[in-house]
Amino acid sequence: MGRLRFISTLVAVLAVLLGQRIYNLRKRALATRELVKNHLPNCVLIENLEHGSEDITILGDGLAFISTDLKFLGFPATDKPGKIFVLDLKDSRMKPKELRMQRNFDIETFNPHGISLYTDPSDDAVYLFVVNHPHHKSQIEVFKFVKEELSLVHLKTIKHELLYSVNDLVAVGVDSFYATNDHYFENQFLKSYVEMLLCQPWGNVVYYSPTEVKEVSQGYYFANGINISPDKRHIYVADLFDHNVHVLERKEDNALTRVKTVAVGSLVDNIEVDPETGDLWVGCHPNGWKALLFDPNDPAGSEIVRIQNIHSDKPQVTRVYEDDGHVLIGSSVAATYGGKLLIGTVFHKALVCDLK
Repeated sequence: MGRLRFISTLVAVLAVLLGQRIYNLRKRALATRELVKNHLPNCVLIENLEHGSEDITILGDGLAFISTDLKFLGFPATDKPGKIFVLDLKDSRMKPKELRMQRNFDIETFNPHGISLYTDPSDDAVYLFVVNHPHHKSQIEVFKFVKEELSLVHLKTIKHELLYSVNDLVAVGVDSFYATNDHYFENQFLKSYVEMLLCQPWGNVVYYSPTEVKEVSQGYYFANGINISPDKRHIYVADLFDHNVHVLERKEDNALTRVKTVAVGSLVDNIEVDPETGDLWVGCHPNGWKALLFDPNDPAGSEIVRIQNIHSDKPQVTRVYEDDGHVLIGSSVAATYGGKLLIGTVFHKALVCDLK
């Protein structure tokens, strides 16, 4: 009887602990939040982008680079390799074109996640940095963009023990960048289930250069999108499960110091920065629990947030676009150009709208 009582007590304790963990996860995933509609005018779904447009970033000339077909954490995905598209936002036809890649690059295992552009001020050459997850690993691919041929020339693959679960990155040189690790574990089961239930602040930010690789910020529940201010003095990091954006100051040695945190009230994903105004545009998940469960009959919604005057005492957080999932599921990024708002998703479609 004593042994049976011990086992029964142990099972009861474990059940309580599991229940607490699930309750905490649901709370951080905003499971009870109701989805609403707040649409923009003249919204059009973009053709050929029906299986995700997880990250988007735009050159000054209006060319938007889009990563597609991400396989990530059990979300719906095709069995096709990932691709990089470009979309000319100055062309009213809004037709994306796939960028060609060299044969010496392993296209079959290409699984693109976060992306970042860097223009070399010495010769205006454009470099595209891509987080790649071949076989669920993490590595960084560096390409040179050839506009005349609409192609990407693969220059190098970067791997490092500190770059173990990379979500996004922001390039700060032709061979240097800051990157977010969204998980602590590399094992798919541990990161997808155990770590998700524990939901501890184990995410971090890493600085990489050929001469130095180091952790520069830590304490994130799910370090997601990352970007840089127009004056290059500050780094912005989205913490998905803490529903906020962190502002960090860059130091001369590339270390980062936290300045402030801006509450967003949604599960924040990727961050794009308007080069003229400095406004942050953030793709968000208004109810992450729906995204985790993925019920086609009860889809996850989409939400785009704009943060103005982020360095002031009172940043302005505005919900610019909201959908209940019947138009757009799982928004992950938003970028603006010429009065247009381009919205991408983790595994669904992409949308372009006129800003009010």
